[in-house]
Amino acid sequence: MLNSVAVIALEDVAAFELGVLAEVFGTDRTEDGLPAHDFTVCTVDGGPVRTRSGFGLSPHADLGPVAHADLVAVPAHLVDTHVPTAVLDALRRAVDRGAYVLSVCSGAFILGQAGLLDDRVCTTHWRHVDELQRLHPRAKVQCNSLYVADGPVLTSAGTAAGIDACLHLVRQEYGSATATRLARRMVVPPHRDGGQAQYVEAPIPATPDAPTLEPVLEWLMGHLDRPITVDAMAERAGMSPRTFARRFRAETGTTAHDWLTNQRVLLARRLLEETRLSVEQVAGRAGFGDAAALRHHFVRRVGATPHSYRSTFRDRGQPPLAAPPGLDALSAS
Repeated sequence: MLNSVAVIALEDVAAFELGVLAEVFGTDRTEDGLPAHDFTVCTVDGGPVRTRSGFGLSPHADLGPVAHADLVAVPAHLVDTHVPTAVLDALRRAVDRGAYVLSVCSGAFILGQAGLLDDRVCTTHWRHVDELQRLHPRAKVQCNSLYVADGPVLTSAGTAAGIDACLHLVRQEYGSATATRLARRMVVPPHRDGGQAQYVEAPIPATPDAPTLEPVLEWLMGHLDRPITVDAMAERAGMSPRTFARRFRAETGTTAHDWLTNQRVLLARRLLEETRLSVEQVAGRAGFGDAAALRHHFVRRVGATPHSYRSTFRDRGQPPLAAPPGLDALSAS
């Protein structure tokens, strides 16, 4: 479990990205049934640093807590930030002892200086991906991902993508229900599909003749158990399949098929965590039809079989409910 989180802040740290980490891991929401963390903001010598917004930041400590933290996080800094050797050594030691290391936006460049991106898949803000690849040729930089997890190292794209990465880690450690409850408390989506391309490219504007696809997406979320084709989605949207496919990618950053599969996998995760439904029943409720299809997509997107995934959460002391209450709510959330 993530009991302790240490955030490393250097000169000219980005205030919003540091705030993202504080909001997810440093705010006490135990009254809402959410986990608490020992949250520490660290600087090299324990002294104050300046933020990129111009105000000063007083930390909790020097780099001492980094040595024992379950998660070491690096907010966005200037791409050419000078990183002291003590910070680079602390990041390397964190990975060596099995801790998570997470960067937000251009914080990936600090991980790169520590050598933590070598031979790993990673990402950063779309404006900086080419520079990250140039500086760290052994890194496998993905230009379109909102976040990437490669072993214990997580990297995220700009600003709000840091929230996506943090919620992914919460989901990984505590389960989908906790991540969703935290997202609702923060008034953010528990999971976003697509990649950075949806922000790089100019979206197709909504017009009276071509309205937003939001009503179709809401309908899909409430009917994940049904067999749904792209042609059927297009018909419901009142568009030709070609126009629908083009607009769907423009609004979500991914294809309709990939979006639908992601939502079904998310629902399957929640059912595996929170109910005693068999894997075959979960497959039916999530719209996969049978256990083989569920297993295929689940392994590809989660990295574990449905059986091993459920066992992991039982081992963490999170037994499933005796019955599947609120199943309609699960499908619609």
